[in-house]
Amino acid sequence: MVTLTRPEGTQPEDLNLSRRALGAAVFAGYAVSALSAKAEPIKTDASGLVAGTVQVKAADRDIPAYVARPDVAGAFPTIVVVSEIFGVHEYIRDICRRLAKLGYAAIAPDFFVRAGDPSTLTDFAAVRQIVSATSDGQVKSDMAATLAFLHAQPWADHAKMGITGFCWGGAVTWLSCERFADFKAGVAWYGRLRPPAPGEFMGETERQWPIQLVDQLKAPVLGLYAGKDAGIPLPDVEAMRAALAAAGKTDSEIVVYPEAQHAFHADYRASYDAEAAADGWKRMLAHFARHGLAPRKV
Repeated sequence: MVTLTRPEGTQPEDLNLSRRALGAAVFAGYAVSALSAKAEPIKTDASGLVAGTVQVKAADRDIPAYVARPDVAGAFPTIVVVSEIFGVHEYIRDICRRLAKLGYAAIAPDFFVRAGDPSTLTDFAAVRQIVSATSDGQVKSDMAATLAFLHAQPWADHAKMGITGFCWGGAVTWLSCERFADFKAGVAWYGRLRPPAPGEFMGETERQWPIQLVDQLKAPVLGLYAGKDAGIPLPDVEAMRAALAAAGKTDSEIVVYPEAQHAFHADYRASYDAEAAADGWKRMLAHFARHGLAPRKV
């Protein structure tokens, strides 16, 4: 079984999967580097949905994005889903379908496409290399392109856009709510909050982090964190809470699950905590609804 407690995924020594498990992971489309040998991921079908890959015109090229939405005419509240370091694999696509079944349109852009597909790799060093090649500036530009794409879609309610993200995508969620006024609310699942120590983060050393831009927060964010997260310790969470209070961002909050590990929502990992995941999902939906992003009834 794989035990993942690190905010950017796992390390080679964490892996202990059989050939059969690895083969099943590739076939099913889950991130190979993180799959638990005993995983039983949630599976959401696409019945009643329009689901598939679209192309988003970014500054330098088209980037793929997975979209799931109800197969009904009209516009829907729209949620941008930002992946962990493993990219837009089956877990992230399933998250989009879960949201679509509720009455949202959901889109998951592939921010890593220029460097490769981390979901298919068993060598975590190679995953790190792909993520390292994906700069903060590029992610910001691609997010702007995704928003422009959504503003051109008749199925997206342009006045009702939210964002959620996991791990790497949790940090992107905070940053996007600090940078883009398009988002009405965000939910960040265990995203890094502060500048990392040297060698702790894969990517450029000179970049911005959520706690540094908290005074620019344009939409309320719900942060969902784990008490036993070895990579995002509780002092970091408390520092973010203090920064939010100092900036007067009283409509944002952070919830900590004391017994959970990093990636507690990831149902394909050994770190999955069904109780914490279900509670976090319920809180996410309530947060969206509270800030004008209730799903459309279909």
